[in-house]
Amino acid sequence: MSTPATNPGAFQPLPPLTGRRIRAAVVGAGAIGRGSHFPALARLAEEGETEVVAAVDIDANAVEAFSAEAGIPHAYTDLEQMLREQRPDLVTICTPPTLHRAQTIAALRAGAWVWCEKPPVPTLADFDAVEDEEGPAKGTVGGPYASIVFQHRFGSGSRHVRRLLAEQAMGRPLVAHCQTTWYRDTAYYAVPWRGRWETEGGGPAMGHGIHQMDLLLDLLGPWSEVKAMAGRLVHDVETEDVSTALVRFENGAMATVVNSVLSPDEVSRIRIDCERATVELTHLYGHSNDNWRVTPAPDVSGEEAAAWQDFGPDVPSSHLEQLRELVVSMRAGERPRSSGTDGRTSLELITALYKSAFTDTTVRAGEIGPGDPYYTALHGGAPGWAPVAREEVSA
Repeated sequence: MSTPATNPGAFQPLPPLTGRRIRAAVVGAGAIGRGSHFPALARLAEEGETEVVAAVDIDANAVEAFSAEAGIPHAYTDLEQMLREQRPDLVTICTPPTLHRAQTIAALRAGAWVWCEKPPVPTLADFDAVEDEEGPAKGTVGGPYASIVFQHRFGSGSRHVRRLLAEQAMGRPLVAHCQTTWYRDTAYYAVPWRGRWETEGGGPAMGHGIHQMDLLLDLLGPWSEVKAMAGRLVHDVETEDVSTALVRFENGAMATVVNSVLSPDEVSRIRIDCERATVELTHLYGHSNDNWRVTPAPDVSGEEAAAWQDFGPDVPSSHLEQLRELVVSMRAGERPRSSGTDGRTSLELITALYKSAFTDTTVRAGEIGPGDPYYTALHGGAPGWAPVAREEVSA
């Protein structure tokens, strides 16, 4: 039987999206699929934009229970069978990172757009392989495209601050701090795929801090170089459990980055000091207008400061807000935000962070490509960090 993997031409083009609902399928019946992806799709279904036609999971009991609870008409344990039979326009992927590349490529080859949970894929090589399967790479105008869930970019707060920074309303950005200091206990790492390079891709820099680093990059623009350290201080894992980095941006701004799962007082924070004001975001797993604060310099007029501090109607960051924008892009046949080069930037920074930490060097943007060991594995084969092959002991 032919499949998208063996016969990329096995699927016919999907019909235009004009005048109809977007047919969506959820892959992964775990917490993120049930608690974030499906509610966002269901909300847009209420507004006439989407319909969820299928769910997929290797656990038949889990996907059948999810589908029955959510009112999803079709439950599958085989992704490619679902793609053939249901022909969704959009596939949302809520599975462990090691599965993201193959599942995303299968969906793209079926003609579906993809919305994949972070981290996008384990390596830059995987990301580039996914991009090679998108519509433009195959000569198809208007998609399909694969985008990454970076919901912290979306909402009224980040939109307002992004505009202020782009216009340099507060002057040039100079100094920044990016902090993801969370707490994960030993029970968290008892899940077999966590803390391992092969299945999780990386430690807190990859699986936790990626959200704040992605938002920092979205606000400040391209980075130019990074110098980092990583440690394995508490947990018995292959990856790190804490990292720190110094990052220089193309616009001259300098930032410190901390990613930790060792911090009982949990917080996510971004602070950017500009010439005429400091803007700060303090939250944990999502933000609203109240989580942002703008502190003007003493010589800034009250009128100007008030304009900076006016975030408008409150639209919290969420999967829903990103999905709204993705649907608009789908209907317009345009590449969505957090895909392609825009979606790759945080993964490239994280890859460079690991290379810098494990080689004790400064790594520059664009340096890691085919032929570099960190292009295909975030541990780069570094002694003390690369997985150690375990020999089988005979009885």
